[in-house]
Amino acid sequence: MTFTLTSNDIADGGVLPDAQVHEKGNQSPHLSWSGAPEGTKSFAVTCYDPDAPTGSGFWHWTVANIPADVTELATGAGSPGGDLPTAAVQGRTDYGQPGFGGAAPPPGHGPHRYIFTVFAVDTEALDVTADDSGAVFGFNLHFHTLAKASLTATYENRG
Repeated sequence: MTFTLTSNDIADGGVLPDAQVHEKGNQSPHLSWSGAPEGTKSFAVTCYDPDAPTGSGFWHWTVANIPADVTELATGAGSPGGDLPTAAVQGRTDYGQPGFGGAAPPPGHGPHRYIFTVFAVDTEALDVTADDSGAVFGFNLHFHTLAKASLTATYENRG
């Protein structure tokens, strides 16, 4: 079975809805996954903008240590007051704090891609904290990912 990621909020290849834009809704999207490989002990989720004019992209969301029996996050789960599993750890985004931070590309910079990825992880808990950056989450995921699945949506700030 193929590891897949779907969403009730975002369409792969579509435009990111206002609810996931920083100044308009700033809510993490609904995400659902299936087909995790044998040996999966937890999941992680990231949202990354490779088009940010930083030289290193922009991390909008990092979550690790989602228990293996969880296969869905509700809309807003990564937002303040959201309902993430108790064991889950949200990392520090490039906004400087843990939790989902919506799209906010600079005006006139063209469309940016927002890549939402779920990772099937071979350990119950990655060694990450709420103070860790997307780079630290990515480093840990590099050594523990069994499979991953992504959705990509775009957003442009026309100013």
